[in-house]
Amino acid sequence: MQFKSMEMTRDEGPVFDELYSLISTISGAKYAETRYHCRIINEVIFSNGEIELIRNVSNSGCGIRVLVDGCWGFTSTSNISKDALKNALYEAMSIAKLLSGNKKKKVAGLAEVNQMAKGHLEARVNGNLKNIDIEQKIKITKDAEQAARNYSEKIKSASCIYREILDHKIIVNTDGAEVQLSDSKPEFNVTTIAAEGTETATISEGIGITGGWDDLFAKNDPLDYAISASEKAVKLLKANHVPGESTTIILDPGMVGMIAHEAIGHMVEADFVLSGSLVNDKIGQRIASDLVTLVDSGGSKTFPKGAGTIAVDDEGVRAENVIIIENGYLESFLHNRESAFIFDTKPAGNARAYEYDDDPLIRMRNTFLEPKRDTVDDMLKETKHGYLLKGARNGQADANGEFMFAFQEAYLIEKGEIKELMKGASVSGRAFDVLKSVDMVGKDFAYDMGTGYCGKIQPMKVDGGGPHIRCFATVGGLQ
Repeated sequence: MQFKSMEMTRDEGPVFDELYSLISTISGAKYAETRYHCRIINEVIFSNGEIELIRNVSNSGCGIRVLVDGCWGFTSTSNISKDALKNALYEAMSIAKLLSGNKKKKVAGLAEVNQMAKGHLEARVNGNLKNIDIEQKIKITKDAEQAARNYSEKIKSASCIYREILDHKIIVNTDGAEVQLSDSKPEFNVTTIAAEGTETATISEGIGITGGWDDLFAKNDPLDYAISASEKAVKLLKANHVPGESTTIILDPGMVGMIAHEAIGHMVEADFVLSGSLVNDKIGQRIASDLVTLVDSGGSKTFPKGAGTIAVDDEGVRAENVIIIENGYLESFLHNRESAFIFDTKPAGNARAYEYDDDPLIRMRNTFLEPKRDTVDDMLKETKHGYLLKGARNGQADANGEFMFAFQEAYLIEKGEIKELMKGASVSGRAFDVLKSVDMVGKDFAYDMGTGYCGKIQPMKVDGGGPHIRCFATVGGLQ
């Protein structure tokens, strides 16, 4: 279990007491929720031998949301005194009533939840970030940037970022949620640019998780990321560009996570489905190979350290696994309570708000393909011609499932063997066509999107990954 549960009493703190008191006195609303959120962000950036940024930002306050006559009213306040909270509640009620008199399309209802979250849930960590002094965080960032820059004279630019998000929330609502949450999400990333003549190559290496200091560097030392980034960037300078062709490809976990999140995950968020997403009528239909099982998880017991891990969402619903695709068949969408009511299903903890003054939206958490039984060596041996693609960078996907993602490295495969490193470019295709073409799925697993943020209206910490997979798509295009 990634979160340890502790009993929470109403005298645990004045904030909880104020929220509980406020919710207890509400009348005239079908539903109301209060969400206190304190977020601390610590960040250190070194770039090209100089310290670029050291910052400590703290932001706290309470968001209040009510459902009155089929309309939502939302307001927030950084003042959490009793009078300020009452005023904010009154304002939220007023907004909802104004909307109800003018809005034709109203909220039909909220899905029932068997048991709203209660108690005090705190992320299990190895190495509490609060116990690591800022000098140590500065040192590892400075040393990694310097190691990356000094790797070779061909490294013309290097930067290193250490960032941590420390969250504390209290959620109380009229349906029974009384929960306090604490977690931490550290991340570390090194980016290097190598150049020789007219050729340049950019590589980023890093990690982001839900956990502590020791969890962050459990697999690799900070300097390992720096050396790896510079080594790859230098090697890519002499690499040939990938020619454009449709062919067999083997994707690493980062590329798998990118497709899972961008090309499929957004398409199955219920607000997009209700707006006419391509999958709105495909529940129960085959949309992928029978080797493909796609899951969105608040924190799987098997794969616990994803950057998108949460115990409870911002509606007070406990985070559970959502099987989006099972053995190739579309099984479920991602919901908040409002959309779950429309689809007559149960919410599983996908309503998330970035900070206290944001409305909860339907969002992914950790989205991944489940591993199977193949090895990367097996995939290589079975490939007469193709490419092994590594290092997801960025890209885009549209409402029809068309995607194009950049990658950092490509390895040419001929007759079952890796022949040469080639410059990364892009991989593209239709998500469902690519998933239907999956004929081998690895038994390995990794998350590899933890240093990024999802940008759906509000930024949000998410993660994605899976095993290596073999499929068919189009590669090509210059960096």
